[in-house]
Parts: sequence; structure tokens; C-alpha cells
Amino acid sequence: MTDLDQLKAIVLRHAGKPQPNMPRVSVSTFDRPSEPGWLVYDPVVCFVLQGSKQVFIGDQVLECGAGHCMVVAAELAAMGQISEASSEEPYVALNLYIDPEVISALLLEMGSAPVPPMDKGFGFSPAGPALIEAWRRLAELLDRPSEIPVMASHREHELMFRLLMGQQGALLRQIAGTDSRLSHIRRAMAWIREHYKEHLSIEAMATVAGMSLSVFHRRFKAINGLSPLQYQKQIRLHEARRRLISQRSEAASVAYAVGYESVSQFSREYKRLFGAPPRQDAGKLQRMVDPGP
Repeated sequence: MTDLDQLKAIVLRHAGKPQPNMPRVSVSTFDRPSEPGWLVYDPVVCFVLQGSKQVFIGDQVLECGAGHCMVVAAELAAMGQISEASSEEPYVALNLYIDPEVISALLLEMGSAPVPPMDKGFGFSPAGPALIEAWRRLAELLDRPSEIPVMASHREHELMFRLLMGQQGALLRQIAGTDSRLSHIRRAMAWIREHYKEHLSIEAMATVAGMSLSVFHRRFKAINGLSPLQYQKQIRLHEARRRLISQRSEAASVAYAVGYESVSQFSREYKRLFGAPPRQDAGKLQRMVDPGP
């Protein structure tokens, strides 16, 4: 049995179970391919153990198969789908949501090192033997919960160290840097999410980021794959979809609630993003969640 197989066996034992003692660790499993769905990633490291998924960020497509680690360094709007999964061989992934303080502490111990230029807020690469071993050692604690209070931080530091030494190290270094380009863009992204209902100008966003207009627009799109206004639009539409499904509200009231002034514009942009008009799309998702008798 390979190290990857050993790790997969551990992870499958805990699939579908909450991990209250390790809240930033989660297991994802799917027993069939999925339809494309939109989501907003939090900063996370995802290690695919079996199967495959596609992630669409802007005009880029990532195909993440077994043995690949994906690092997302900012709160990116993306579309994803499980592309390879079956009941015999389900899609399996282990996720760890990133704590910038862990990275900062490691960098202090590692000493200064040049940070390569970073032009994206995401990346993926194959995991080598040392990284797979670090993931396995962290996952083993799921079988030994009594050890988590003492050992979890050590195992997480080991895993992050291996990632910092690998191909995605530049991404992780940017997360820790309070004066990095990424931190400035993330500050603007947080401000956009907080004020998504309002009419926001690029000038105001650039001011929040502390950048000139041209530099802000270029770096924002490089990191996100979307322009600042496209990012705001997707946040609005994701929130509208959530309200349509959870509150069963009318499309017009939801459109106004998320900041649209025109219901027809809202419907056009909603259909362009999700593939169906608001009410039709929400009805389909509600039936999937609650199919009835």
C-alpha cells in the first residue's frame, strides 16, 4: 500500500463527520461527477486523494487529479465540478483552511528568503513524498482525537513547512505578509464583500487597497481572474441565489435587496452566470435539496 493509499484509507474513515477538535480540517467525498457550481473559496489547501475535479477561475481551468495539492490564497469566486468519481472509486479530498499566523510563525523560524513574483492567487502542483507524509501525519490525528490538543499544531506546522518549501511557497508567503500585494488586494476584496450592495467605484476600491488605479485593476484581475466589478457582481449574484433558495423570495425583491436597480438586468446577469432564470434555477435547486415524497 502506497503512502497515498494509507492517507486515503484514514480520510475515508472520517468522511461526512464533523471535526470539532480540528475545525479547519475537512474531508470532501463525492460518489458521482457533479454539475458545475459557483462558490467563493476561502484561503485553503486541498489535497486530492482520488478522483478529479475541475476548477474554473476567470478564464483559467485547473484539472486537479489524485496526488495534486491546490492552494487558494485569497477569497476567490470560482466555478467547480467533480469530473471523475464513482461509487466504486469516489472523489476524495482532504482540506485544510489556512491560518496566516501559522505561516508567519514558520517564516520567522525559517529566516528571510526572497519572495518570487506572484501573479495569481491560486495554484496547484503534484505532492512529493515528504508532503504526502506530512498530510498523513496530520490525518492520523483524526484516529487519535486525544492527541489533537498536543500534536495538531506541530503536525500543521510540518505540513505548512513542506508547502512553503514547494512550488506554492510564494503563494503562502504572500498570505503571511501584511504589506504584500496579496494582502492589499485581499483587503479590497473584503471591503467589496462588505459593501457589495452599494454602487462602488474602481477609484474607491483602489483607495482601500492603497494602490493606484491602474496597478490595482491589473493586480486584482491577475490574482482573481476577474475584474473588481466582475467580482462584486458575482458576490451579488451568489447572495441572490442563496436568498432565492433559503427564503423562497420573489426575484424582484431579491434583486433590489442585493443592490440591483433593474430587475431585467438582474435576470439577464443571473441567467448568464447560473444558466437559468432566477426562479427556475432556484426551483431546480430546491427540488434537489427537498425532493418531496
